[in-house]
Amino acid sequence: MFSRRTVFSLLGAGIALTAMVPVTMIATSDAEAQTAGMERRQERREGRRERRQERREGRHERREERREGRHQRREERRGTAAQ
Repeated sequence: MFSRRTVFSLLGAGIALTAMVPVTMIATSDAEAQTAGMERRQERREGRRERRQERREGRHERREERREGRHQRREERRGTAAQ
């Protein structure tokens, strides 16, 4: 014997599983149809990622140069510059 609560939960789970199957099938077929567009989008993303990385590396290098220059000037003022 099943209680109403058990029957309704089983019924709800069955409906949820049934509703999920067609949605995943539709999503898969849409993704396959857009392969060329997805590839172009991925290439654009990679280009943006590479440019962003180059900017970060450039900032890092400039920052290191500034720090090194400040350090050298400080040593020169103090008369402790390495010779």
